[in-house]
Amino acid sequence: MKNKFTKPRVGPKGQVVIPAEFRRKLGIQPGTPIIFSQSDGYLILQPLTDEYIRSMAGIARTWGKGDLLKTLMDMKKVEREL
Repeated sequence: MKNKFTKPRVGPKGQVVIPAEFRRKLGIQPGTPIIFSQSDGYLILQPLTDEYIRSMAGIARTWGKGDLLKTLMDMKKVEREL
């Protein structure tokens, strides 16, 4: 997918609809957990799909044993401090 831009609006409860094309491409289903982070003024959404978690499995082992989500959050914290 090339850089495609859409202009969804934030609703009164802070909700944003992710366009169907992006949901399909990224494997986002109802109930998929998503991590929000920011970097250099950009908002980053990372869906925690099974595929993404499997891709991070090797990295998590290098950071120690334990909960993968905690490891990901710790990695993001370190990244923000850089």
